[in-house]
Amino acid sequence: MLLPLDTQSSSDTDAPRKPERCVIVVDEALSPGKASNAAAVVAFTLGQRHSHLVGAPLREQGGTTHPGLIPIGIPVLKATADQLSELRQKSLAHCDVVDFPAQGQATTDYDAFLSAVNALSGDSLQYLAVGLVGPRNRIGKLVSGLALFA
Repeated sequence: MLLPLDTQSSSDTDAPRKPERCVIVVDEALSPGKASNAAAVVAFTLGQRHSHLVGAPLREQGGTTHPGLIPIGIPVLKATADQLSELRQKSLAHCDVVDFPAQGQATTDYDAFLSAVNALSGDSLQYLAVGLVGPRNRIGKLVSGLALFA
């Protein structure tokens, strides 16, 4: 689910940006493959929504360039399913949230995924991962106490 985005566009270079933090929190019960998939899905959408977080292209000595990467890093943390739902709810008023409902790993058909989510009320959704982007201090408070996914 994508929520309204209140960040500046990547073409706005006149206004200084506040320090931002980007973090992904994954359900600790997921297998490594499913956790990696959930984090990748969320990261892809976060990158699209916050293209200003992508750094300058990397250049080798010989001139070959590589796409820019995020210079602020993206910690991947773990939480229980209940903590993920609570974190998502608490975060909505403080930062941009990209969430990945459990129905996303129940099918490879995006239309079926859309239908499955559409058939449920918001409070009954379970989440496999939640990505947050926002002010460093707010994000820090929201995820304090969560450990790295290992």
